[in-house]
Amino acid sequence: MSSQIRLSLLPRARCMFDEPVQVKVAGLRSRQVVTLRARSTDEKGVVFSSSATVRADGSGRIDLERDPSLGGTYTGVEPMGLLWSMRPDTLHKRFQRTKSLNPHVVKFSVHEDEEEGGMLAQATNERLLIGDGVIRRPIKEGNIRGVLFTPPGEGPFPAVLDLYTFGGGLSEKRASLLAGRGFVVLTVALYGHEDMARNIKEVHLDYLEEAVEFLNKQFKVGSKGVGVISLSKSGDLALSMASYLRGVRAVVWINGCSANTLLPLYYKKSQILPALTPDLSQLIPTESGIFNAKKVLNDPRAEENEATLIPVERAEGRLLFAASEDDLNWDSKAYVDMMVERLQRHGKDNFESVCYPGTGHYLEPPYGPYCPSSLHGVVGRPVMWGGEARSHAAAEVHLWKKIQEFFRTHLSCDATQTKAKL
Repeated sequence: MSSQIRLSLLPRARCMFDEPVQVKVAGLRSRQVVTLRARSTDEKGVVFSSSATVRADGSGRIDLERDPSLGGTYTGVEPMGLLWSMRPDTLHKRFQRTKSLNPHVVKFSVHEDEEEGGMLAQATNERLLIGDGVIRRPIKEGNIRGVLFTPPGEGPFPAVLDLYTFGGGLSEKRASLLAGRGFVVLTVALYGHEDMARNIKEVHLDYLEEAVEFLNKQFKVGSKGVGVISLSKSGDLALSMASYLRGVRAVVWINGCSANTLLPLYYKKSQILPALTPDLSQLIPTESGIFNAKKVLNDPRAEENEATLIPVERAEGRLLFAASEDDLNWDSKAYVDMMVERLQRHGKDNFESVCYPGTGHYLEPPYGPYCPSSLHGVVGRPVMWGGEARSHAAAEVHLWKKIQEFFRTHLSCDATQTKAKL
């Protein structure tokens, strides 16, 4: 490596996972063409990497906020392109980062513009999932299995239940990042975690009601009611909570369904919604060996499936529907249209929606690697998730900000609420 060439990560090399970082290089020759690379390893040991071929300016400097990539895993001016364009070294692997205590470490480097060009400079970016002062507390209370994240400071803070649930186990990433933004967040597991069943055949709304009641009792919580954030299958659980339970003030539904999917839903020992089931014969194979699963879930509008539709008009809280227009898991945009029509038919206006063109199924907190395909837990085969990397990455940045604004607006806090719990 050359001591004259410097790779800088600004404003600092240690930042939150959901914060952008500015990549700069200095000390190159005038107009020198180099390759910038980024490399990281996820929790499962899968290596992700990206590259960009960039030409320095007349002073031998590169700034990815100004200078375009001429080739590599992305092209054009994309300040965070080296992060979202990372690709796994094994096909059909989704980036896994579910634990909050260990940072996501990304190694950036500058190389001479050749396939195996020598390294000229390097820097390490530690992307934290849990912010300074955020308290992480594992919860094993009553039936609840999860982790509670509490922001620093006296509060009061709005409360959010994170239903990042399907696939089993527990994911802390989104919950811990939201806590760093000023929310008390409980993320819960439905199955496959600690002493819970490895698999389930039904979902009980009572469990999620218990989680809401637990959140409301936390002494730093000042919101009158809780918010719920979901993704995919848990979108219908969030809508069912808003429709059947008290105290759900705001729901973020991300690429879910308008019907209760996959497993029957029970409340107080009675089934309240049957399951809309998949038809695996509708899987469409592609030449590359992966599958298109968009038509696998049966049509909730068909007469025989009407009983699975969630009576979303019963919801008193605010609803934010976020849909990817190129979602290949199922037709999220069509489900939004169905729910909007149903709500309007019942004279309701407690909703807003945002649709993102060119985006796929997994809309996550920003700056993680885009996932075009991976193993589908229900289908049991690798499937395409839809979208393209650039549009998907931009949508994640926009939606992450919108989610926080939505919860702050509709989960107003009252300091007297917290004092009453002390």
